[in-house]
Amino acid sequence: MENLFQVAIDGPAAAGKSTVAKIAAKKLGFVYIDTGAMYRSLTYKALREKVNLNNGQALKELLDRTDIKLVQEVDGQKVYVDGDDVTDRIRYPDVSEHVSLVSSYKAVRTEMVSRQRKLAQSCSVVMDGRDIGTHVLPNAQVKLFLIASVEERAIRRYREELQKGRHPSMEMLKESIALRDKKDMERDASPLVKAADAVALDTTSLSIEEVVEKILHFVKEKQPS
Repeated sequence: MENLFQVAIDGPAAAGKSTVAKIAAKKLGFVYIDTGAMYRSLTYKALREKVNLNNGQALKELLDRTDIKLVQEVDGQKVYVDGDDVTDRIRYPDVSEHVSLVSSYKAVRTEMVSRQRKLAQSCSVVMDGRDIGTHVLPNAQVKLFLIASVEERAIRRYREELQKGRHPSMEMLKESIALRDKKDMERDASPLVKAADAVALDTTSLSIEEVVEKILHFVKEKQPS
């Protein structure tokens, strides 16, 4: 337990957190934990079961009877909700549109944070999200806050959507990302904010490989020799 290492990566939507966190975790031999996928999983189930998204207590009760598993498989991390593979489904626009609201409720976040901390108690992790360094893993040895311009993040999201066979409007993506930022930063429960001891890293002009190398550098600096 004493040798466990925690890397906390925070930042706004489409800043590249998940992409670089997955690669860094693999190179380090750590477990990658995508906290955003957990909130997306609850959002997906709430939409499927037509739960009122404006009712935080109803969402918390839904979460209490929902099993969310993040499973490391050969071809990447898979997300399961009550045994069903929802890895791709939780990235659909309807989930993206509502996940900020679902994740804004204190009762929901309290339960999610409890689950996330439990995952980090048994192994070294790279965990990404919105409040990892400030709230979930406040004692993480490495804390990074990734940022990028709205334009760059919209381009990244557009490319992701094209690869999935979808053709979104670039302007709508920009508006969606800007609105997501506003909601995440202004929510009462664990708002999106850079931890005081986190390193801010602007990824706008950096390649994925360059960002990963910087993460590995920071970890190497903090690991005991």
